[in-house]
Amino acid sequence: MSDAIKHECGISLIRLLKPLSYYQEKYGTAFYGVNKMYLMMEKQHNRGQDGAGFASIKMDMSPGERYMSRVRSIQSQPIQDIFAQINDRINTTLEAHPEYADDPELQKKHIPYIGELLLGHVRYGTFGKNSIESVHPFLRQNNWMHRNLIVAGNFNMTNVGELFDNLVQLGQHPKEMADTITVMEKIGHFLDDAVAKLYKEIKKEGHNKLEASPLIAERLKISKILRKAAKNWDGGYAMAGLLGHGDAFVLRDPSGIRPAYFYKDDEVVVIASERPAIQTVFNVPYEKVEELDPGNAIIIKKDGRVATEEILEPRERMACSFERIYFSRGSDQEIYQERKELGKLLFPQILASIGGDIKNTVFSYIPNTAETSFLGMVKEAQNYLNKKKEEQILAKGSAITSEELHKILEVRPRIEKVAIKDAKLRTFITQDSSRDDLVTHVYDISYGSVNKDDNLVIIDDSIVRGTTLKKSILRILDRLSPKKIIVVSSAPQIRFPDCYGIDMAKLEDFVAFRAALELHKENDSYHLVDEIYSKCKEQLNCKDAEAVNHVQEFYAPFSAQQISRKIGELLSPSDMKAEVQIIYQTIENLHQACPKNLGDWYFTGNYPTPGGNRVVNKAFVNFYEGKNERAY
Repeated sequence: MSDAIKHECGISLIRLLKPLSYYQEKYGTAFYGVNKMYLMMEKQHNRGQDGAGFASIKMDMSPGERYMSRVRSIQSQPIQDIFAQINDRINTTLEAHPEYADDPELQKKHIPYIGELLLGHVRYGTFGKNSIESVHPFLRQNNWMHRNLIVAGNFNMTNVGELFDNLVQLGQHPKEMADTITVMEKIGHFLDDAVAKLYKEIKKEGHNKLEASPLIAERLKISKILRKAAKNWDGGYAMAGLLGHGDAFVLRDPSGIRPAYFYKDDEVVVIASERPAIQTVFNVPYEKVEELDPGNAIIIKKDGRVATEEILEPRERMACSFERIYFSRGSDQEIYQERKELGKLLFPQILASIGGDIKNTVFSYIPNTAETSFLGMVKEAQNYLNKKKEEQILAKGSAITSEELHKILEVRPRIEKVAIKDAKLRTFITQDSSRDDLVTHVYDISYGSVNKDDNLVIIDDSIVRGTTLKKSILRILDRLSPKKIIVVSSAPQIRFPDCYGIDMAKLEDFVAFRAALELHKENDSYHLVDEIYSKCKEQLNCKDAEAVNHVQEFYAPFSAQQISRKIGELLSPSDMKAEVQIIYQTIENLHQACPKNLGDWYFTGNYPTPGGNRVVNKAFVNFYEGKNERAY
């Protein structure tokens, strides 16, 4: 993606189902779980680079012995920093006590981070905060083992204010109005309540306080706690939690917006945001990794029992399609095929744009994540040419000469790696006065890869803001002197903010929004902008269930083609010699390519939860009033 977007986080939960001595004997180390967690987090590094966190719980420790550990980092390489700290602690202890080396029980007792229950998290700072206090997992401590709660998630709630007020009504005093804090405290409240009720019940049965503890752990119903806690949540989430005594869970939102996958055998249960991470780290086939159903939780009890339970009634499945286009690693079997299909489905528009002149067209892509859709686009171009060749040969019949046959067969798509990303320049920060010149050099080009007066087709995952295209890519591609540059987006036009975890919050950031705004000005329809503002303003205080997305009316007067043409004009530098055309994926083709992930609210404005409509209206009000702030 040429425009960098920070996005949703990644979670990984590992529960070892055997004693540590089992892993020492079979795999040669009692650090099996820690090693696997390192790999799980690195395999999901694409989901977060601003910070990372790790937490572990040791089962059946004696009073006075530490059973919970946590480490977090916001260093430039946060995952490596975390595990460097863990390894330093392990090595220091083993050097001081070599007698621990072959004794898993002594290691468990004396070395932190080694436990049967592990939780990892990688994150992007969605709200611009990147202090260590913002890094998951979050910890809610208590002297009662059962009331200790560790939470990490891939989520964003649209109704934080409502959730905050609910906590206040319950008599709590939350330290800040943040969705992570409110979610953790909501779970914590009902956890406290459940433990207190069980304790009273067990006391009535004649058990003393010491005997009550294991009975509470056995009888605690995680599903009941989650149903109460999540009742009013509005957002997309995959929420992971550990309880101090050893229970664990991952809950997925009822629309399936955020992803969650799991695998279980007799040694381990593992849950993660991405299927390939589990496949690679645990060497298991695709079909063995299951997707957690929307509205369901996978619950792992301390005694090792594993169950999936419906917590919230599932809604229409609206799993995030951006996961498929860009965010998830393309090594997933389904995602790889879907990205190729996205490229394939764009070819008819490309063919029309170049007037069928494949012979004088170069096909390329913007590295690196657009490569898979590029393969699908090129394969379809080859299929098209093969069909044309067959028609030409059959038309000639037996009269075709060797020279004619050779001329027909030699026509093939011209494929070049035209743009080369210079990642070292990406993070260079300087004064605004000289920044534009530096941005121009974020990409290099392969000189000589395009002939003068060729068409140049270059595919990107998505065109969000268009900043890098205008300031860097188009300028440098123009040096190759093509006749026409066609920039193709494998995603449709991004028109609406996301409020479920992706960092796309302000309408004016989107080039599609700016293009539509220009069209309103040119077509003397700006009065509609004023009317939409009034409607959005009126809705700010209405209940979420009554909210209507009035921003859809902003785009309604114009076709997708009109907006694309205007985007092409907006992104073309004034000194460009080549003609520039922008082609976007259609909504229909997106759904055809990604039939299981129909969540498309950032393209269509069809939000899967009521809170989304409130957020988009607020975003429009912010734009109109000139407020440079988020709507959620």
